[in-house]
Amino acid sequence: MNSKNNGTFSPGFFKDPNIYLPIAIAAVLLLISALVSVTAGTVKNIIVFALILIAAGLITYALFAMKNLTKNYMLNLASEVESVQNEILLKMPIGVIIFDEGSTIKWLNPFMQKFFFKKDLIGNDLKELDDDLYQLYQEFQENDEVKEKSLYWEDSYFHVFSLPEERTLYFIDVTYYGEIAADASNNRLVIGNIMIDNYDENSTMISDRRKSTVDNFMMKQLSTWAGNHDSYIKRFDDDKFLLITTYGELVKMEEDGFDVVDTIRETTSKANFPLTISIGLSYHEENEEASLLSISDLSQSNLDLALSRGGDQVVVKTQSSKARYYGGKTNPMEKRTHVRSRQIANTIANIFETNDSFFVMGHDYPDMDAIGACLGIRRIAEMNGKQCYIILNESRINGDIKRLLVELRKDEKINEAIITPKEAEDMIDSESFLYIVDVHKPSITVEPDLIEKFNNIIIIDHHRKGEEVPENVLLEYIEPYASSACELIAEFFEYQDQNAKQINRIEATTMLAGIIVDSRNFSLRTGSRTFDAASYLKSVGADSLLIQHLLKEDLSDYIKRNHLISRVEFIEPNLGIAAGEEETVYDNVTAAQAADTLLSMRDIDASFVVFLRSDKRIGISARSLGNVNVQTVMEELGGGGHLSNAATQIEDATVSEAIDMLKDVLLGDNKEDS
Repeated sequence: MNSKNNGTFSPGFFKDPNIYLPIAIAAVLLLISALVSVTAGTVKNIIVFALILIAAGLITYALFAMKNLTKNYMLNLASEVESVQNEILLKMPIGVIIFDEGSTIKWLNPFMQKFFFKKDLIGNDLKELDDDLYQLYQEFQENDEVKEKSLYWEDSYFHVFSLPEERTLYFIDVTYYGEIAADASNNRLVIGNIMIDNYDENSTMISDRRKSTVDNFMMKQLSTWAGNHDSYIKRFDDDKFLLITTYGELVKMEEDGFDVVDTIRETTSKANFPLTISIGLSYHEENEEASLLSISDLSQSNLDLALSRGGDQVVVKTQSSKARYYGGKTNPMEKRTHVRSRQIANTIANIFETNDSFFVMGHDYPDMDAIGACLGIRRIAEMNGKQCYIILNESRINGDIKRLLVELRKDEKINEAIITPKEAEDMIDSESFLYIVDVHKPSITVEPDLIEKFNNIIIIDHHRKGEEVPENVLLEYIEPYASSACELIAEFFEYQDQNAKQINRIEATTMLAGIIVDSRNFSLRTGSRTFDAASYLKSVGADSLLIQHLLKEDLSDYIKRNHLISRVEFIEPNLGIAAGEEETVYDNVTAAQAADTLLSMRDIDASFVVFLRSDKRIGISARSLGNVNVQTVMEELGGGGHLSNAATQIEDATVSEAIDMLKDVLLGDNKEDS
């Protein structure tokens, strides 16, 4: 660089003492020599004096020449640097955009110009030109600490730098390295486990010849599908397969919605040999480290999750990401066996025999199934000589449960067993056991915070399993094809001590009411074992008249239900949404009944009722005939349930906002299906 002083050029190195001191000393010595020569007076001295003057003149001339040459050199260098800078701005693959006080483009170089179709960019607002770049610019402006970011834009990779004070963005084209990173990401290993859900049940009923035909068909279908995705598949058991693929192919599989699941189900169903498959897949995220063993283990866990949700679906999940679900378009087929039920019943009995402190609770705003399941567990504990306390928040119950509590409190032992969450907290110790029934998500239980205090948790539920489960689960019995939790628990009584005091009238009545409510009068998810459980409960004293009394509807609720139905809106053919007013509170039962009633109407395949709950959250009750998977819809909104019966609760939202969220999910799902 050059500097200026009073208009005269002065290179910086002339100010260096290592330069000017020797020159100054040399000048002084020359001057002394000249004076000595003159005072000596001889001819020789005069000649020496003349030579000294000539040398001094030459040195002075050389210094001025050096100064001029240096000045010209620096000026030329500055000119060349400026020229190179201009060349870089205009020709190098580096983009520059300069903005004015807002987001209006003040100047950009030709490299950036070529990415826009519009030729005249200067003076235009970036917001109107490109959404991606505008969002990036806003991120830089809103956070001064962020100085650089990576960007994939217009089929190219960029590293973008921000100079906030200059209001300038620099774009470094790193497409070559970005493509290498993308290839590495797409080539990440994906491990999958595949299982034929109902192979054993079907293969035992056919001849060996037909079984061989079915085996060949399944292998061909899966091999063709894997081959189309450049993947490796290996059969290691009659109903189990190993899949090895890459992340890039997994993305394509997800884009196709894992169509092999639908193909196998539909083809085998037409051949009168219905088979479904479940798949669990896992890989490692780019920002996490994972061994092949951990990926394989998680893949198996994802398969187990798919099976616990009823099968006929795919679960994709990594260590740090939420699960992604595909399929699950059919109601789960009954695979529960009496052997499995007996094993669970014996395990529960053994737990009661060898421990002393027990508690049971269901979901928030419990229904007949949740209360009936709690009563069933309490009775099994009593049959094994132990006390089990029912945790209930009586400030958060509906009208039918209030009527039930009046009947329950007539039984002294049941009345003593019903406690509040606060009372339970004071009674819990490190050895206490908690039974969670008719629910497995901690966030929607009677008291979520209480769950963390238990080291031993047992889950008995009939809803399709989601990601949210408690820690410290000792035993899990989730059977999504059962009609209700009461059905599952009713089967346990067969394997208890028959000499102990059996279930009484009010307990049997409540459990039967739970089955009736959840199966919608034996019309939904009802199998032969549902009727077996109902028959057993009826045989031990379940009172049908009392059930009718407990399930009677208030006139005001009836009017509210019809009012909700009258507000139905069709957003797509055969999809109906009914919504309550913003300030009007509806209870869960009224909303659920409204959804059920809507579903019975012609031309409605799925119904959704959106309403304000008493706890100020927005509830959505969803029902379908089976061709719309309302479970996955509700899961996207934080809820869950069954394929044809699901719900959710949304916090910090209004009814209209919840409707918009629901529509976004529904319309998005319909677009994907199409």
